[in-house]
Amino acid sequence: MKNLSLKAKFGSITINGDKYEKDIIIHSNGSIAKREKKKSKDLKSEYGHTPLSERELDFLGHEQFDALYVGAGHQAALPITPQAQEILDKYNAVILPTPQIIDKIEKEQRKFVAIIHVTC
Repeated sequence: MKNLSLKAKFGSITINGDKYEKDIIIHSNGSIAKREKKKSKDLKSEYGHTPLSERELDFLGHEQFDALYVGAGHQAALPITPQAQEILDKYNAVILPTPQIIDKIEKEQRKFVAIIHVTC
């Protein structure tokens, strides 16, 4: 997954020329999938925004990676549930505003997984 070209604007991310206008997951094998926000949607009223919850992180057990990144939005406003934070902590996840995560991913030489929030 070396030499990824990423550009993030509020509301979208472009990876190697392909534009995504939804939150995404970059898997350790290089594939890109839509973030499964529906799994956390019922928590929106509690957090004021659909949070990243532990329900969305079950896929991590099927990945083989050395680094985990979470782009928490352009103003780092993506809420993360306490249970999700515990899981992310076990993997020593790097959680930063999306533009800063993009910079780290572009330099990453190890296998990684990234969860990218494209708005707030």
